[in-house]
Amino acid sequence: MGVVAGLVLGAGLCLLLWAVTAEPPATPLRGARWSDRLTDLLTQAGVTGVSAGGLVGASALLGALVLVTVTAVVGVPAVGLCFGLLAGGAPLALVRSRARRRRAALREVWPEVVDHLASGIRAGLSLPEALAQLGHRGPEDLRPAFLAFAEDHRVSGRFGECLDTLKARLADPVADRIVEALRLTRDVGGSDLGRLLRTLAHFLREDLRTRGELEARQSWTVNAARLAAAAPWLVLALLASRPQAAAAYDTPTGAAVLLAGGASTLVAYQLMLRVARLPEDVRVLR
Repeated sequence: MGVVAGLVLGAGLCLLLWAVTAEPPATPLRGARWSDRLTDLLTQAGVTGVSAGGLVGASALLGALVLVTVTAVVGVPAVGLCFGLLAGGAPLALVRSRARRRRAALREVWPEVVDHLASGIRAGLSLPEALAQLGHRGPEDLRPAFLAFAEDHRVSGRFGECLDTLKARLADPVADRIVEALRLTRDVGGSDLGRLLRTLAHFLREDLRTRGELEARQSWTVNAARLAAAAPWLVLALLASRPQAAAAYDTPTGAAVLLAGGASTLVAYQLMLRVARLPEDVRVLR
C-alpha cells in the first residue's frame, strides 16, 4: 500500500512539474483581425504614416463633414446621410483600389525576385546576403524593403526576427511563401532550396499569364457594374440641386426609398465583385 501511495505521489509531483515547466500549446491560427487586415491593405497600397485607426477616423470625419454640408445646402437630412455614407467609404475604396493596382504591378516582378534569390544562392551567397542584394539588384518597388532588411540584419544579426519584419513590410502572400521557405531552409537545412525557388518562379509566371488573360476578358464586366452602381446616385445629386425635387425625399417614404436603393446598390455591387473578380491570394503564413 505504501508503494502504491508513493507511486501516486511521485506521479502527481511529476505532473505538477510538467505543468509548470512545459511550454504553452501553440495558439491555433485564426483569421486576422480587421485592424490587421486594414494595416496589410495600407501597406499593400504603399501608404506610409497612416494607421488603421487613422484611416477609420479620417473616413468618419469626411463622412460627417459631407453629411453636414449636404444637409445644410439641400435641406434634406436623408439625402445628406446618403452622400455622407458614400463619402465615408471613399477613402477605404481609394486605398483598396490603389492596393489592387500595386498588387497587380508587384505580381509581375515577383518571379524576377525569386530568380535573383536562386541565382544568389547558386553563386554561394548566404541567405541573408541573397536577400540583402535584392536591395540593389531587385525590382525598384521592392528595393526599400530589402534594403531595410539588410540594415536590420547588420544591426541585430537575428535572421528570424529580420524575416518577420520583412514580411510585415511587404504584406504580400508571395513574400510570405518565399520568407517561410528561406526560414525553413535556415532552420532545418536542405539542398532543395534552389529547385524550390525555380518551381515557385514557374508557378508564379503561369499564374500571372492565366490571370492576365482572365482579367482582360472580365474587365468590361467590372467597369459596367461600377457605372451601373454610380448612375442612380449621380441622378440623385442632380435632383438634389433642385429644391422641389429634393423635398420629395424629406418624408418617411422618401427616406425609405433612399434606404432601399442604397441597400440594393450595395448588395448588387458586392455580388457582382464576388462573381466577376478573380480571387486574391490570402496571407495564411503571416
